Amino acid sequence: MKVKTAAKINLALDVTGKLPNGYHTLESVFQTVGLYDEVTVELTESSIELSCEVPEEFAAADPIPCDERNIAYKAAKLFFEENGMDCGCRIHIKKGIPSQAGMGGGSTDAAAVLYCLGELTGKSVSKPEKLGADVPFFLTGGTAYVEGIGERITPIADYSGRILVIAKGGEGVSTAEAYRNIDSLVSPLHPQAQKLADTIGEAPDEAYRYFGNLFEEAVQLREVDEIKSLMLQNGALSAVMTGSGSAVFGLFTDRGKADICAEKLRGAGSFAAVCETVPESFLKIE
Repeated sequence: MKVKTAAKINLALDVTGKLPNGYHTLESVFQTVGLYDEVTVELTESSIELSCEVPEEFAAADPIPCDERNIAYKAAKLFFEENGMDCGCRIHIKKGIPSQAGMGGGSTDAAAVLYCLGELTGKSVSKPEKLGADVPFFLTGGTAYVEGIGERITPIADYSGRILVIAKGGEGVSTAEAYRNIDSLVSPLHPQAQKLADTIGEAPDEAYRYFGNLFEEAVQLREVDEIKSLMLQNGALSAVMTGSGSAVFGLFTDRGKADICAEKLRGAGSFAAVCETVPESFLKIE
């Protein structure tokens, strides 16, 4: 079975506290977007095999482990163990989502493996969050208000069909380092994630006014500032970094302007793609 599996962006992301175990609590609005990895899963008699196809521009930023360290491999292992199955599978991942971008590229691959294995066997796993906090969201996708450490997911009004430019420079961000920087912020300006969630339901065309990401204050990357500036100069209503970085999304109402902006970003050396917000994670290919 082969599927395209979507990336996500954080339309808003706020860190609200830190738990005794070191995890941070957050409030966020997650949105799946039409930038995809392709994941192929084939059942076999034994063992898990994983192969990866990674564009050079992604591999240079962050080498993706193509072995048992990969979260997609761990997803298959969890699926077979939890269901007491002694078979195996072959997994092939063709990357279209940049890594170290804050777009959930690994988590969406893991969710796709769980989805495909579920479709192929009729079984499921009870705790996908064991694989990572973002994995449960990708099993449904769409637009959601997310709280806690990412485990409390509430679907909200559909925000699909919005035009985006997504761009990323050469710099990556370590999530651990980003959270350490969050802890040292003094009087940060917190995004209004709940207000954004409400506005998407009540006045979606005004929702962009509440886009925001606390991590922008924490990581302060020059490339992020330059990409945001170029997007806003070329017609974006809003431009915000996603996740702990370092990809940036810009919201456009005109696809022509979005195409021109993406071309300028590529000319400046960034990865850039035009896509839309989408209502689900998975598109079956075959």
